[in-house]
Amino acid sequence: MTGALDPGHVFTEGHPALLAAQRRYPDVRFGASGTLYHELLPTVLGQRITAGEATSQWHRLVRELGRPAPGPGELTLPPEPDDLASRPTWWFHPLGIEGKRAAILKEIGRRATHLAEWSTLLPGDAAEKLALLPGVGEWTIGCVLRTAFGNPDAVAVGDFHLKNVVVHALTGRARGTDKEMMDLLAPYASQRGRAVALLLLNGAAAPKFGPRQRVLPIQRW
Repeated sequence: MTGALDPGHVFTEGHPALLAAQRRYPDVRFGASGTLYHELLPTVLGQRITAGEATSQWHRLVRELGRPAPGPGELTLPPEPDDLASRPTWWFHPLGIEGKRAAILKEIGRRATHLAEWSTLLPGDAAEKLALLPGVGEWTIGCVLRTAFGNPDAVAVGDFHLKNVVVHALTGRARGTDKEMMDLLAPYASQRGRAVALLLLNGAAAPKFGPRQRVLPIQRW
């Protein structure tokens, strides 16, 4: 059962917005897939693009390289490491994946054996290893530490929206920085990711300003 190994946490003190979120969602737990390789692939696709774009690119990549899953139904498995590593970077462009992210995907394919080993480490040790991979920074590491390890302290530092959401929820200011976000989350050390998850579940959002920016698919560049 997803989250069965997460003991959960009860915030007895904290910002009213966080405590209100916990009253509404009293048992938020994190699952842990235990596999960095499979968590890194869709996360890397999400670097510096919208969630909708990343989801579409992941679907296209799986349709092109994935193999049928065993059993009934029409499920498709994620790409095998060798299938990613062997493709030239230009092969990914029609899928909407530019050269930089394509190179990271190829590197993940080449490092799949190491990633399997790192998946058995403690989250902090795994983070140090992941930081050695080209193109894998704080945001990517924060995302996969939560999904692969179920780490309740992991925060996606560097996210375009998250800092604004957290700062607005905890101070009322419309915009903030990553440093301000982490300073505000400091009282919840060891459970910072869970605190963020509660705020988001309870509908926390930053005000929006200006017209919506048009998204131009990369394959049309």
